[in-house]
Amino acid sequence: MPPLAPTSSQARQKPPLRRDRKPRSGAQSEPASLPKPASLPKQASQPDPQIISGGEAAALQALSSERQELLCSVIGLALKVGLVVVAGVSLVRLASAYQERMERQGELAAVLDLERAKLSKARERFDHLFMVEGEQRLIREQNQWIAPNRLRVVWQQANP
Repeated sequence: MPPLAPTSSQARQKPPLRRDRKPRSGAQSEPASLPKPASLPKQASQPDPQIISGGEAAALQALSSERQELLCSVIGLALKVGLVVVAGVSLVRLASAYQERMERQGELAAVLDLERAKLSKARERFDHLFMVEGEQRLIREQNQWIAPNRLRVVWQQANP
């Protein structure tokens, strides 16, 4: 990093840059009755804030570029953190949806097993009806049927 204060050879080679400053109003402004003499040498401990040498300009530019790099790094980090959060939330939602679908699949598998059992029972009955003497078996199963144009009478005992 270049030195902040210019050396005597640098001061001779490059004229100092001056910042444009607006005069301050109010109590902070310098009294007009005391002009600053330009011929008096400045104290070494207090550099003039209006004069910027080439080394100081380079240091300010380096500081500005460091700030830009830091800002870019912070923005990049924020984007990466944001993407990680979005990915995490997506994974959590995906896991919960997967769990719900697995539960639903278990319920459907149980219902399917019940329906398969009913189907196998119905196939067995169908096979028994179309075997030899299947008609007689059907008639024996359906003996409670009433013939057409007949009424069924149900007797109940009266309670005294």
